[in-house]
Amino acid sequence: MPLTNPWLADPAPDRPLDRERLEERILNLLSTQNMCVLATAGPAGPLATPVRYSPLGLAVLFTASPRSPKMRNIVADPRVSIGLFAPLHGLASSRGAQFFGRARVLGPEDPDRDRYWPAFRWEHEHAERGRSLAEPPADTLVVLDPDRIVYTEHWLRREGWSPRQFWNRA
Repeated sequence: MPLTNPWLADPAPDRPLDRERLEERILNLLSTQNMCVLATAGPAGPLATPVRYSPLGLAVLFTASPRSPKMRNIVADPRVSIGLFAPLHGLASSRGAQFFGRARVLGPEDPDRDRYWPAFRWEHEHAERGRSLAEPPADTLVVLDPDRIVYTEHWLRREGWSPRQFWNRA
């Protein structure tokens, strides 16, 4: 039987990419998607929530209602994981990342908000809701500036790189 991608049958290489190339691939993934799954833990157990995000470098930004279950969980325990992936068709196109770190909740008066807010794409959601585009919202902004990222891309195997790559904050 012919194999579409015979290189997938070989043992996976274990060579790591250099930091610059790995970050470039992660940035490409972040820039070509806009949905992720946020995992939090709360009194009722784990909670996985799809959220629309905007990237700023390797940071993931999203807004959330302060009364939502995910925000209650983040306030109680800011350790979160975010999973994001590109739509795929088979193992060869498998590409995604897991981000780990502590979520920061930035209210309208938080001085760090000015660093992140210009990168957040709020206009589309405002247009969908019929809100004015003349005035940005004062929503709570959540930022995950990751401590660790596990990046997976099976196409890397074709060039002798490990399909699973590990990034840690320096």
